[in-house]
Amino acid sequence: MTVTTRDRPSFTVLITGGAGFVGASVALALRTRHPEWAVLALDNLKRRGSELNLPRLRESGIEFVHGDVRQPADLDTVGRIDALVECSAEPSVLSGLDGSPDYVIESNLVGAWRCLELARRWQAQVVFLSTSRVYPIAGLGTLAYTEADSRFQLAEQQPLPGASARGISEEFPLDGARTFYGTTKLAAEMLIEEYASAYGLRAVIDRCGVIAGPWQMGKVDQGVFTWWMLCHYFGRDLRYIGFGGTGKQVRDLLHVEDLVELVADQLERPDAWSGACVNVGGGREVSLSLREATDLCREITGRSVELSATVENRPGDIPIYLSDCARLFARSEWRPHREPTEVLTDIFEWIREHERELAVVLA
Repeated sequence: MTVTTRDRPSFTVLITGGAGFVGASVALALRTRHPEWAVLALDNLKRRGSELNLPRLRESGIEFVHGDVRQPADLDTVGRIDALVECSAEPSVLSGLDGSPDYVIESNLVGAWRCLELARRWQAQVVFLSTSRVYPIAGLGTLAYTEADSRFQLAEQQPLPGASARGISEEFPLDGARTFYGTTKLAAEMLIEEYASAYGLRAVIDRCGVIAGPWQMGKVDQGVFTWWMLCHYFGRDLRYIGFGGTGKQVRDLLHVEDLVELVADQLERPDAWSGACVNVGGGREVSLSLREATDLCREITGRSVELSATVENRPGDIPIYLSDCARLFARSEWRPHREPTEVLTDIFEWIREHERELAVVLA
C-alpha cells in the first residue's frame, strides 16, 4: 500500500532500518526535536525484538512502512522524501562465514544502492551510518599495544599511518579483508561518493564504533556491551573468547543518544556536512574492556555470572579498537557526553522495566 504524502509537513525524513535499535532511536528523537517534520520508519522486521519498537513509533506519530530496502517497490511506496537516514544493515561481523553471504551482501550493499536511487529521485540528503569495521583486520592486527591489569592499551608509536594511542583515524590504510559486513559497508560508502559526484547528492558518512543503549537486542557478535548486561541481569553464563581468554580486548562505545544528537545536527545543517566521512565513537575516553564491562555489570546489577574462557581467537576478531575522532571534532562541537557507567546503567534500567518482553525475545 502506498504511503500517502497528502497533508504531510513540508520536510519528510525516511529512516531505513527504522524499527531497529539505532533507527528507532533516531526516528523518535527527530519526532521530538522536530514535531513539524514527517518522520517515516521503514523496516523488514527480520531482527528479533524489532517488533517491540512498533508501539513506540506509533505512539509518537511516526509512520511505519513494513518494507525491505532490497525491494525497489517497497521503497517506492514511501513517496517524496527530503532526507534519508540509512540505518538498515545486517550488522553481525560473523555474517556469511558459516554459509552463503547472500543476505549480508544484498541487504548492506544492494539495499544501500536502492536507497541511493530513492534519494537521487528526490534529491534527498543522505546520512549513512557506516562502521569502524571498514578498517581491515590484518592491519588492525599489527597494532602495537601493551597489557595493563584490566585491558590492552595502544602504544603511541604504530607501524601504520592513521594509528596512534588515540586510536584509528580515517587515514588508516584500507587494503585487505575486513569481514563481509565491513566490506559491504565500505562498498556502500564508495557508491555514495559516486552518487554525490554524479548527481550532486548531499551526503555524510558516519563510521560508527560500538553503539549501545536501551532497546538494543544485543548479541555476542553484535551489541556486545548490551549483551553483557542482559546476561548479567538474566543470569546467563559468559565467555571471554580469544587473546588468551583474559577479557582484556577493548572497544570504545557510544550511547545511542549521543549518536542521535550528531545525526540530528547533520540533518539540520546538510550543506555544512555534505561530503564528510568521519569516525564516530567514544574514543579512548569512553571505552571498556570485557573484563571492565564485567566489573561494571556486576556492580550495577549486584549479580555475578559464571565466566569461562576460550584462548583461541574467532575469525575477524581484533584485540583493540578505538575511534580517533579528531576529524569529526575539528568540524563540529559535538562530543560524546555519556560515560560507560551511564551507558550500562541506562541499559540496566531499560531491562528492568521491560523484563518480561525481553525474556521472551532472549528465549
